[in-house]
Amino acid sequence: MKKKNILVRAIVFFVSLAIFIQTGQVSVSAADYWPEGPATESPSVILMEMTTGTVLYEKNSMERNYPASITKILTALIALEHSELNEIVTFSDEAIDNTEGSGIARDYGEQMTMEQCLYAVMLGSANECAYAVAEHVGGTVEAFVEMMNAKAAELGCLDTHFCNPHGLFEEEHYTTCHDMALIARAAYQNENFRIITGTARYTIPPTNKHDEPTPLTNHNEMLYPWQTLKYRYEYCTGGKTGWTAVARSTLVTYAEKDGMSLVCVVMHTEPPAQWVDSTNLFEYAFDNFQIYNIADNETKYDTSKPVNAGILNNGSRAFVDIDENAGIILPKTTEFSNAASEIRYDAVGENVAGTLVYTYAGREVGRADIVRTGVEIQGFVFDNQKAEAATDGEETKTRTIQIDPLFLAMIAAAVALLVFLLFVGKRFVDNYYIIRHNMEVRKSRREQFRKIRSRRRRRHRRRW
Repeated sequence: MKKKNILVRAIVFFVSLAIFIQTGQVSVSAADYWPEGPATESPSVILMEMTTGTVLYEKNSMERNYPASITKILTALIALEHSELNEIVTFSDEAIDNTEGSGIARDYGEQMTMEQCLYAVMLGSANECAYAVAEHVGGTVEAFVEMMNAKAAELGCLDTHFCNPHGLFEEEHYTTCHDMALIARAAYQNENFRIITGTARYTIPPTNKHDEPTPLTNHNEMLYPWQTLKYRYEYCTGGKTGWTAVARSTLVTYAEKDGMSLVCVVMHTEPPAQWVDSTNLFEYAFDNFQIYNIADNETKYDTSKPVNAGILNNGSRAFVDIDENAGIILPKTTEFSNAASEIRYDAVGENVAGTLVYTYAGREVGRADIVRTGVEIQGFVFDNQKAEAATDGEETKTRTIQIDPLFLAMIAAAVALLVFLLFVGKRFVDNYYIIRHNMEVRKSRREQFRKIRSRRRRRHRRRW
């Protein structure tokens, strides 16, 4: 029985080895090393690379806080998605009466274009303009707030609830740094939003209520140092400030350098920590990380070969390609090949065959869609799957099955090895019992022969 167990273990080992060779595309990372970020004074912070969505640094990023005027990022995004920049916004009595704090002194019945209103919202943090925009887009402020919460949920926000479009304090108006980063990332994908948030100064022309133009300056001192040059950051591309007595200082800032697009969110802090922490985190990211284009660096899924990792081509053009704009972000101390990858099929659609997901140091660092090129796949057609002739005007259809020759070869080798080991094992086991039986027979015969010789000796002694 012991020898049988050894045989079974050997078979299992070789079969497992064959399966590992076929399926074991395991990327061995040089180390699970992630650069240590700087100490931050702000109690709640996050730094995200926007192209990949990778969180490079976080500190209490899931902690609930009051956002104050960084709320207006979502207000601007929804307005841009549901209106045109040349639409005329008329200020209602409620827009003037129901807001306080920062504003640009608009009047009852004043009219501005949506574009002018959004510059006032993002640069001047004008609460009455945010209110008027919400009424114009949603019909009512309440309806617009419902749009805000629906959009936040769509973007994956897990602990966010908005009560107004401007960010003035309300008990149930809250979010987290993580959720705010998701919102800010989505907003930055809108070209008009990028233009507005990255503008240092803007002038609203005279309106039906104001004979003089209204100048605006961006309150983000990292972009436009209207108070002091001390906190200007050369790679800053925009953002939004916020402050209330309860929320304290909040800040969302964008920065770009070396192909990386970053967003930093700081909440519930005290000046000048919002500027200092954001700058230090941007420098940490630019000094320690780099972006790799997936299509340019990926070799495990080379679509130029006839068959590779389940991705096929027809010898002249690939059936699928990797999204040429997708990338991953990694520490500068490592290489692209050190990131582990897998193909997922949870986002398969008309043009998407799957998604390559990359991880490193226990976190997702990027993903790329595997997009169909439109080339017809010619697979293997078995006899029982050949299409029958079309009848009644119907088109002939052929079912095709994609088969990886390498996979077939490995399976055949594994089966052959298994059969060989079973054959050898059976012969060994069979011979083992035959040999044992023969040995017992010989032993028995020797014993019988010994007894016969012993009796003969005794008889011989008696005669003498």
